[in-house]
Amino acid sequence: MADRFYCAEPLGPGEVHLVGAEAHHLAHVRRFAPGDEVVLFNGDGKEYPATIVAISKRSVVLSVRAVETPQREVERPVVVAAAVPKADRADFLVEKLTELGVHRFIPLLTARSTVHPKESSVERYRRGVIEASKQCGRNRFMTVDGVHSWPALLARNDLPPARLVLHTRPGLPILQPQTPAVVAVGPEGGFTSEELAAAEAAGWRLVSLGARTLRLETAAVAAAAILTLPAAQSTGSAPQ
Repeated sequence: MADRFYCAEPLGPGEVHLVGAEAHHLAHVRRFAPGDEVVLFNGDGKEYPATIVAISKRSVVLSVRAVETPQREVERPVVVAAAVPKADRADFLVEKLTELGVHRFIPLLTARSTVHPKESSVERYRRGVIEASKQCGRNRFMTVDGVHSWPALLARNDLPPARLVLHTRPGLPILQPQTPAVVAVGPEGGFTSEELAAAEAAGWRLVSLGARTLRLETAAVAAAAILTLPAAQSTGSAPQ
């Protein structure tokens, strides 16, 4: 995969001027030169192979040669709603959910949450989505919602029909590949009994990842990996 650079502007065949941090990274960190080929993307679902034409101190001129639409997205929506871990663990969570193809991340504020994300944190997560998308080849960005309380999440009527809550209660069914789906992951101290009761009353199902207690970012990433499995793998079909 060619080196990818994010451009916030509409893209199409012809000349493009890249400025700001991405231009600096391309020209002065990665040290690309005129004639080199890269790929531009802006989150619209397409990517734009381009040739570098000229480099100045503050901008890079490129010529977009083509418009391509590779299929790298999970076809049916997977949503992860999770309490937020501390510091770089939150950045790790956002990065891995992006790489796995999750469609939407909803930061949760629950009764036992120890991290209360501010709007500046949410903006940092959104920037992290762009950086992770550059690396993994996604051309549509994972949406990062504003922070939701538990009641606000349960009240949403626009979520996928399979609504799941991860829990460690013995005897719960193990999470199975299924999409579209939304999975909720609680903080290190878990959901309260009142929160679980409210979820079940709202039609959410409790599921487990097994006998071990996982850190919240581990649980969220594991659940996302299961839910985003390609259909052939999730049904056990033999490869063709």
